[in-house]
Amino acid sequence: MPEDHSQGWGFSTRALHVGQGPDPTTGAVVQPIHLATTYAQMEVGHHRGYEYSRSNNPTREALEECLASLEGARHGLAFASGLGATTTLMLLLSPRDHVVVTDDVYGGTFRLFDKVLARYGMKFTYVDSREPGAVRDAMTPRTRLVWVESPTNPLLRLVDIAAICDVARSGGAWVCVDNTFATPYLQRPLELGADLVLHSATKYLGGHSDVVGGAVMTSDDEVAERLRFHQNAAGAVPSPFDCWLLLRGLKTLALRVERQSETALKVAQHLEGHPGVTRVHYPGLPSHPQHDLALRQMSGFGGMVSFEVADEVTARNLLARLHVFALAESLGAVESLAEHPGLMTHASVPADRRREVGIADGLIRLSVGVEDADDLIRDLDQALG
Repeated sequence: MPEDHSQGWGFSTRALHVGQGPDPTTGAVVQPIHLATTYAQMEVGHHRGYEYSRSNNPTREALEECLASLEGARHGLAFASGLGATTTLMLLLSPRDHVVVTDDVYGGTFRLFDKVLARYGMKFTYVDSREPGAVRDAMTPRTRLVWVESPTNPLLRLVDIAAICDVARSGGAWVCVDNTFATPYLQRPLELGADLVLHSATKYLGGHSDVVGGAVMTSDDEVAERLRFHQNAAGAVPSPFDCWLLLRGLKTLALRVERQSETALKVAQHLEGHPGVTRVHYPGLPSHPQHDLALRQMSGFGGMVSFEVADEVTARNLLARLHVFALAESLGAVESLAEHPGLMTHASVPADRRREVGIADGLIRLSVGVEDADDLIRDLDQALG
């Protein structure tokens, strides 16, 4: 095994080289795609580390090693989707176990918790995780997990991850942070005390709208062993080609996120001064209620911007007039996307709960890509016109 030099490497160097490198057989500088589903054994029960691709695969192994390095974790596990990762992680819990969840949570996560896992006896309490005291008050003797997003989807609220981890630890619960919006380039929750980090790798990690994937990272050896067992037992694993696409995406993650963050700030600043916009949600703006926390907890503010217009009709008309922004779900890719959370990504959240959380009928979510900032601003201006 080659000597590991990665400990002192910077983020982009690790994204390019950890788990990868010249192929020892051919010298190819691009990681091979190992499509084999099964592997020849030297004798019964004696193999080279691979026996069946659901259990392990060299291309997936390279991706998992790289993902772990970027999040500063000892272990990384790749899955077929973000919800596949979430489902497998939740299989570590048991019926009657209790989970405290950020109320402003991704609609797919809410649907899985409320419509699927609750049927199997798991209990969920949704709270405003901006207040660590609210998390503490919601915890019970059966609380096993605190689930947070930061920034949240779609309102871009922040959670003080270190404070939440202190609360959860005092009650004997794990903390899982969905780090999809921030990416490991801007925020590393394990360094702030979290036990688990989850990503929809479809978004920023892949970055090109051409692969669906998920990931979980942890530095807890026992938790990682249990996750690895359930990854194999439940089987929500990505294909080798999907792993290869994600590895390719990781190589430019830092470059993309830097550009997207820079452009998103310009877009947010412009929208904040537009008379047709009633409110802008972006942690990089000094007007954001948790701007100071963003400065402490993150190394940048990310490429997601949400803003509000008068009502649903105004939002629908605006979205119909966009030319550069595509009207589409998902986020984090090189092309800019716009969507209406109440009617699209969060439609599975009941309307009364959306209103309670603050997801207004006039809310629009933008995923800022790598286009020229001036073109995106002009597109929004003409659509708002």
